[in-house]
Amino acid sequence: MPEATTHPYVGMWETSDGHVRHELLPNGRYVEARGTRESAYTGRYVVTGDHIDYVDDTGFTADGDFIDGVLHHGGMILRHTS
Repeated sequence: MPEATTHPYVGMWETSDGHVRHELLPNGRYVEARGTRESAYTGRYVVTGDHIDYVDDTGFTADGDFIDGVLHHGGMILRHTS
């Protein structure tokens, strides 16, 4: 079982329209929903400082940055909702 992560970013992050939702789980896994498609993408993530690296279960990689409490990822802005 993966170790729990220790950073303040665990929880749900959403775009302002709620279309894209990233749930950062405490075990280093994430679930991304798009519209009505729950679990559109799943994988693991690593947070280093205010930077996040994603590797989805198919091997695709992406990243983002937390700036002033907002997640900037792939041209999107996501806010922490929980």
